Amino acid sequence: MNSIILGTRASALALAQVELTAKALAAAFPGLVVTRQEFVTRGDKKLDLSLIRANEAGGKGLFTKELEDALLNGAIDVAVHSLKDLPGHNPPGLEITAVLERAPTADVLITREPQTLRDIPQGVTLGTSSVRRARQLQWLRPDVQIVDWRGNVQTRLRKLAERSEVAGIILAQAGLERLGHDLRGGMLETEQGKFSVTSLSEDLLPAIGQGAIALQSRADRAEVTAMLQAIDHRDTHFAIRAERELQRLLSGDCALPVGVRTKLTSSGIAMRAILFGAPDAPPKEAEAEAATPEAVAAAVFADLERP
Repeated sequence: MNSIILGTRASALALAQVELTAKALAAAFPGLVVTRQEFVTRGDKKLDLSLIRANEAGGKGLFTKELEDALLNGAIDVAVHSLKDLPGHNPPGLEITAVLERAPTADVLITREPQTLRDIPQGVTLGTSSVRRARQLQWLRPDVQIVDWRGNVQTRLRKLAERSEVAGIILAQAGLERLGHDLRGGMLETEQGKFSVTSLSEDLLPAIGQGAIALQSRADRAEVTAMLQAIDHRDTHFAIRAERELQRLLSGDCALPVGVRTKLTSSGIAMRAILFGAPDAPPKEAEAEAATPEAVAAAVFADLERP
């Protein structure tokens, strides 16, 4: 196999992720011809859909179905995804064959002036498109108002610069860094303005798969499978197996209000999770450690399901 076609969304972040994939393949297989095909997904088109109100989000696969269809019909060889966008179940015939090394999993608070989640004024408004972030923010700061804040990174930052009634927005550290932003020093300078950046690693648990790039392919394409496995980051994949197994057990997609943090240990893997149910109910929390990803996910799921 001397060429490969990568499928990707057309956003700047998605293109940065496909570039990382292409570089990894080129390093592992000198001379390999890597091309890309861009797709606009339903989630990219329907910017009026609220991702915080999950019943309006249009179901699973909002940002992935078009790429998965292209895989199944042979138009592309590999679909490159932000792993946190993927539903818990692969469509029949497809699999996550490899993942690249994980970037930092923290969320960050972006504000016009230096502020932390704990010292922002009472009753301010924060923007996010994530139900997981929204529920955790409201649990920690019930006084804070949450508004749906969609669009690519550049659009979200421009809106923040223009709308004084919104105190800040929540973004993923991994996405900002993959777009080339240097967050050291707690500042972010872009064409849209200059902003303060505060890590929320101690406040919010990340999404399932956050910071990871998933390489999805057809299970019957042995040559593609072998090629992708050569660039698979084993430790990241080990952690991802645990997180996606929990997602599968919860029958969840990217709109599931669950936060998860995994950590490899000397004896296996540890997992901590928080799951939100009814709007006024407190979240359920669980922690476990086990030798295998599937075992730790099962233990955490059992605790979360306990009345």
